[in-house]
Amino acid sequence: MALDFDPAIIGKIFEETDPVAVSAQEIKDFCAAVGETNPWYTDEEAARKGPYGELVAPPLFALTFRNGRHFFQNIPRFGKGGFDAGRDVEFINPVRAGDQITLVSHVKEIYEKTGRSGAMYFVTVRSTVKNQKNEVVAHIDHRFMGRL
Repeated sequence: MALDFDPAIIGKIFEETDPVAVSAQEIKDFCAAVGETNPWYTDEEAARKGPYGELVAPPLFALTFRNGRHFFQNIPRFGKGGFDAGRDVEFINPVRAGDQITLVSHVKEIYEKTGRSGAMYFVTVRSTVKNQKNEVVAHIDHRFMGRL
């Protein structure tokens, strides 16, 4: 069974978030939750002496931003169910306390594979994470797999 979809959805932006404010306390709370102890991320005085001159978030903080309450409400769906098949993240600029972060997401690619258990499809959604200066903070490629 071949996957049937409109190729016009590739590259189409299907979700864009409202800006989300990042506070120094949120960065510190995230660090505490994941066991991060680097003072550039946890101590404002030490961070001022670091390479960024201020408190910044550790790179994985970029993964805390979501496209709404229900993750990717508008993602194309095919076949019978599916699941999260992983993420690739490219970190570009640090997230700083005081930033206003937005995500813009589009369908990057859709492809089929046949495995031991049969035909599968993969949808890759790229989220571009930006700050209030329109600087790219990160690109996150979310892969979703489903059965045909």
